[in-house]
Amino acid sequence: MARNRFFIDHIQEEAALTGDEFRHAKNVLRLKEGSEVTLLDGSGAEYSAIVTKVERDRILLHVLQKTDTDREPKTEVFLLVGALKGDKTELVVQKAVELGVSKIGVFSSRYCAAYMNENKLERLNRVSREAAKQCMRQIAPPVVYFENYQDALKSANGYQNKLFACEFLEQSEEGLNGLNGPCALVVGSEGGFSEEEFALAKSLGFRGVSLGRRILRAETAAIALLSVVMYELGELK
Repeated sequence: MARNRFFIDHIQEEAALTGDEFRHAKNVLRLKEGSEVTLLDGSGAEYSAIVTKVERDRILLHVLQKTDTDREPKTEVFLLVGALKGDKTELVVQKAVELGVSKIGVFSSRYCAAYMNENKLERLNRVSREAAKQCMRQIAPPVVYFENYQDALKSANGYQNKLFACEFLEQSEEGLNGLNGPCALVVGSEGGFSEEEFALAKSLGFRGVSLGRRILRAETAAIALLSVVMYELGELK
């Protein structure tokens, strides 16, 4: 049976669960002294630990062993997605983490009708952490927000492959067969992109990608493009 997994900072021989991780461990999982857990610090390693004491506002643990694993993707993939209405952005974050994304950027653009705030961004990062635990990853990809569309595009500088999903392209400007190297992917919100926004992306080195003859929902497009890219990079084989 898989052990419960928790993200904490600064893992040493003795550690403690606090905040949201503490409340989940105590109130939902009802961990007790002697319970064995797995700790994660975002370094790519796993730490087996045992609960030594349950206090009012924290759970103390003794770390038993550090283990290096290889579940993290070998190629960095950065997904940039327009802010979506309702809980659709959460869905994209959850599935992107499961598929192996390294970082997620949420942005506003001309036809974007959703909005972001600090609470929503914090929620998206919690979704990332929970998804990482569920799929046995060692790193929870960070979720960042760009209020300015151009800033979002510029955040992808340095990536070998820069792909822009564009609903009004008749055919892709860039094939995905044999894709290799770090990738940045851009997918719009429900309103899609304007011609000017696509032109700006091209001026910054992005290549347009068509997702077929049918118009996909924004959340479907993000998950579909990421799935194809991860397969071509060898992460789903």
